[in-house]
Amino acid sequence: MKVGIVGLPGSGKTSLFQALTRGAVAVDTLSSRSGRANVGVVQVPDPRLDYLAARYKPKKVTHASIEFVDGAARVTQDGGRARFGSDFFSDVRQVDALVHVVRGFESAVGEPATPLRDLQLLADELVLADLQLIETRMQRLEKQLHGVKKGTVTPASIEMGLLERLKSALEGGASLAGLELSHDEDRLVRSYDLLVLKPLIAVLNIPEEEITSPSEQTLEFREHCRTAGIREIEICAQVEKEISEFSDEEEAEFLSSMGISEPARNRLIRECYAALGLISFFTISEPEVRAWTIRVGSKAIDAAGTIHSDMARGFIRAEVAAFADVEAAGGWEEAKQKGLVHLHGKDYVVQDGDVIYIRFHV
Repeated sequence: MKVGIVGLPGSGKTSLFQALTRGAVAVDTLSSRSGRANVGVVQVPDPRLDYLAARYKPKKVTHASIEFVDGAARVTQDGGRARFGSDFFSDVRQVDALVHVVRGFESAVGEPATPLRDLQLLADELVLADLQLIETRMQRLEKQLHGVKKGTVTPASIEMGLLERLKSALEGGASLAGLELSHDEDRLVRSYDLLVLKPLIAVLNIPEEEITSPSEQTLEFREHCRTAGIREIEICAQVEKEISEFSDEEEAEFLSSMGISEPARNRLIRECYAALGLISFFTISEPEVRAWTIRVGSKAIDAAGTIHSDMARGFIRAEVAAFADVEAAGGWEEAKQKGLVHLHGKDYVVQDGDVIYIRFHV
């Protein structure tokens, strides 16, 4: 799963990327026609995993992870205006979610922040790019339908009807997420890889003085995103970048002095993980305590296959306990003794934070 960081020039998106990745960066691991792309594999912070690691002291601790991409899509300035080239949209289609970094501070040349305008600017460009894709597809279908008797139902005519609905919704400013689609229509829509359907997290890059005291502008931005149903978080990217270079002890001391429990980057990472529709379950053993990533709604058989294909092939049942129960009991065995560990079949829907032991035989 890849999360693309986008934003207008000067928004601070590269500083945010550096803070998120803490130097764990690979170059050119994402093919980008816009130029070199930096990709950082980032651990998903999870205090539940930290507890299990402290409780069982395994030889290895493995966090869930996601990838952040900076430079997969570039925006340039042309006469003071943002310029989105065709490469921007082709590259953005390669990622699974978008983090839109919006400048919430005065620029280096004294330009005031215009976060709502900047947020809307990208949103409009995504809609226009999707409309272009839809219209191109409609033109191809029109050639297939040429000579077909009016009223005749064909796969091409069905798809054309769907595209007309999508086009009308986008032009009218409606959310495509609200359209009622059949199973086949939903499958077709997914194949288009529409930009407006990618999960979006808006990051307002605020000045340091606003970390504990948001301005009216920030409150207005926050309320706008809440009303529009956009995931939103405020971060001072420069401060986050600086503290990401500290040792763990120095970072904890610095945050404590500011009355902050954790760096904002941790909240953003978890927000992206959730936006991608991902949850974690845990396995415990002496060699390794590990967080595994699956999609919301996955079943026990899927969890088994995530660990190893043999586990899914020889699945018998799953022993499952909620993390909260394991923590409250003082450990897995203690939870078992208290009757908090339950047996489930392959159709059990895994919940976020489940601690699971798979019984299987091959």
